Amino acid sequence: MPKTLRSPRQVRLIELLVEQRNRAGLSQGQLANRLERYQSVVSSIESGGRRVDVVELLDIAEIIGLDLHRLIDDLLATPKTSASPTIEPLS
Repeated sequence: MPKTLRSPRQVRLIELLVEQRNRAGLSQGQLANRLERYQSVVSSIESGGRRVDVVELLDIAEIIGLDLHRLIDDLLATPKTSASPTIEPLS
């Protein structure tokens, strides 16, 4: 199984979380306070350095008003891995 850290789906997840946090009018610090975590935890998630577990995702989604059903549909429509360029053999 390929690593998921920085995979296309994880990158898309981060994009959606950041977009919705911004739409909700929350800074990283405000979201962190509502999660009772440090701002650096939110920053680490949003920079792709830390994965989000399911319970954290539920909490974040509730705070920022993210529809998890739509999120999952979007992620399922995102390729699991980046398409690798085809390398032609030298003749």
